[in-house]
Amino acid sequence: MVFRKFGMAAILSLGLMSAATCSPAQMHYEPTLDSLDRHPLPDWYADAKLGIFVHWGLYSVPGWAPLQHPGHDFRSEDYIKFNPYAEWYYNVMRIPGSPTQLYQQEHYHGANYYDFTASFDEQSKKWSPDAWAQIFRDAGARYVVLTTKHHDGFALWPTEVVNPNQKGLRAQRDIVGELTESVRKAGLKMGLYYSGGYDWTFNRGPIEQPQDYETVKPETVAYGTYADAQIEELISRYKPAVLWNDIDWPKSGNALKVEADYYNAVPDGVIDDRFGIKHADFKSPEYEKLDKISEKKWEECRGLGRSFGYNRAEGEAETIAPAELISLLVDIVSKNGNLLLDVGPEADGTIAPVQMDRLRKLGAWMKQNGDAIYGTRPWTRAEGKTADGTELRFTRKGSKLYAILLSRPASRKITLINVAAQPGSQMHLLGSTEALQWSAKGSDLEVELPASLPGDYAFVLEMESAS
Repeated sequence: MVFRKFGMAAILSLGLMSAATCSPAQMHYEPTLDSLDRHPLPDWYADAKLGIFVHWGLYSVPGWAPLQHPGHDFRSEDYIKFNPYAEWYYNVMRIPGSPTQLYQQEHYHGANYYDFTASFDEQSKKWSPDAWAQIFRDAGARYVVLTTKHHDGFALWPTEVVNPNQKGLRAQRDIVGELTESVRKAGLKMGLYYSGGYDWTFNRGPIEQPQDYETVKPETVAYGTYADAQIEELISRYKPAVLWNDIDWPKSGNALKVEADYYNAVPDGVIDDRFGIKHADFKSPEYEKLDKISEKKWEECRGLGRSFGYNRAEGEAETIAPAELISLLVDIVSKNGNLLLDVGPEADGTIAPVQMDRLRKLGAWMKQNGDAIYGTRPWTRAEGKTADGTELRFTRKGSKLYAILLSRPASRKITLINVAAQPGSQMHLLGSTEALQWSAKGSDLEVELPASLPGDYAFVLEMESAS
């Protein structure tokens, strides 16, 4: 994973042309922006709301990054040296005096990063793709995105594209293929991540200073050819529902052709905004929320902790709290977004207990309250408060309005400010069949809640909206 903000062309607010004359499956795309911009956002992606990101690879063997990092400005040298992203292990272990370099020397006596290949292949034999698929489904996710090749160049599928700089850059198991089969068997969509902008086997760096973020991008003809061939191989072999590129696409490659070929192979697929061209199905802020409803579909990606890859140093204190996680999802959905929530498994495929705890609690909440999330669209506004200050978020589905209280209100009687319901509307909390008493108070709505609220987190009021 990498920081969203640098080296990316600004994504314009693209108004997609109507495809009423033909279905997406009948359309043919050419490698031009005009043609790509005709691609409609598929309903499945707009409806899904929650996906699971998986960062798994050689970096999962050491599985470590420092917990103490100065600030959050990735542009600073200190941030680079204390990078909290464990998947950047190979880069940071080569920075003199960095905590990661010291960790590598202490635990692995300065061994080469790619020596982790044998350990990863051995440990990953224990991995069960079916178990992952069930975990992700139980968490309430509707799609999964797996890292196929991160910045270290190591592939999780049996690629036939020859790397001219280094041999042995692929896992023994076809991890991409096995997980794709299991995820689809579980009824979920399968997406694939590819690091197009960085490959440290073509330009090893390391990135030590802010200007290195750009200069370490490989731009040789050899790399452009290689990246084009690998991602085309992924498209043709696995037909992912999401094509999630990171950083940029090499100028020596052909991003327009890649995207056109993808849409022609997977008409209802979606593409992120990190190919460095002015076309995307969705925006992809990283560890950042929006403060208002976005007309353009967006997807926040973030880890359950501060890292995407497995970081054995992270524990309860570094992992997002259940109430905060659920409120985050609700906030994102109210503003026309999806949440792509990352897990970082250990090298043997084990998901840390603290991360499993969050996935289970999120899944339990979604099982009860999913009607207010799946298939919804933004209301006329995303945010509000009750008269006593309880934070609200709104979603809608048809004539249904969902007012979601992000915390437990101070009293049973609440007043929703500037909210109206249809006369005679039946009102209840999801997870409870008890009809609630309500009355209009001018432009506000007064509702009496039951003595016992269903669940422990964010409570969802369902009503027929008057507007």
